[in-house]
Amino acid sequence: MNKLIVCCLLNNKQRGVLFVNVSDLTIEELSKGYVKAGDAYECIFCKESFDAEEVFKINDRFFTAKKAIQRHIENEHISVFEALLQLDKKDTGLSDIQTELLKLFATGAPDKEIVNSTSANSISTIRQHRFKLKEKEKQAKVFLAIMQALETTKVYEPIHKGATQVDERYAITVEEKEKVLATYFKNGLDGPIESFPSKEKRKIILLQHIVTKFAVGRKYSEKEVNAILKPIYIDYVSIRRYLIEYGFLDRSDDCITYWVKEV
Repeated sequence: MNKLIVCCLLNNKQRGVLFVNVSDLTIEELSKGYVKAGDAYECIFCKESFDAEEVFKINDRFFTAKKAIQRHIENEHISVFEALLQLDKKDTGLSDIQTELLKLFATGAPDKEIVNSTSANSISTIRQHRFKLKEKEKQAKVFLAIMQALETTKVYEPIHKGATQVDERYAITVEEKEKVLATYFKNGLDGPIESFPSKEKRKIILLQHIVTKFAVGRKYSEKEVNAILKPIYIDYVSIRRYLIEYGFLDRSDDCITYWVKEV
């Protein structure tokens, strides 16, 4: 049997993992096998990192970080193709036979030889699998287009007028807001919260809700502000500070009077 085919069959028994959430990766990043993380290039299969400001010596040759991570993938994972196929079924959506055949198709082996190397019992079966895989590719393209179109139809929460810096943190859908509020306000939206999130988007969602406890156009003393915030969270001082920092509330220079910020 062709040695390359034997190698493919042995590798087919392995299962790998992604060290980056698939949903956080673009198709281009998945295809390359690495991401730009800050000032470094990072392998998505093993987290090996190459600083973009450094030069790397490999086999008596010197490489940039981008070339070095490409060489790393070749040396440690054979190829992006091999590494992706070794991922769990829940990530690839492929059956064992589909994974096995894809590896064999990559060798360029004729269908007759592939039949003798797999559980497929005829050349026609191999051809059927080829057809199904092409159909799967076409369906994947359509599904991606559908999901991208869905993004354009999502209803986003309006950004409050006092927002100090509008960016992706404020791209909050109605569904996201409802989910986050239900997570933190376990006893209902008029009840207290046990913790305050560190993630920016969640923080903004909670502040959006908390500021609704204040009437627009009314002036509040610090004591009145504290009285509204105390039942919500034990660290009400931090909540008060966040409401100012994120532009939900404004206050006088002497910090005596507070009001809902409108621009």
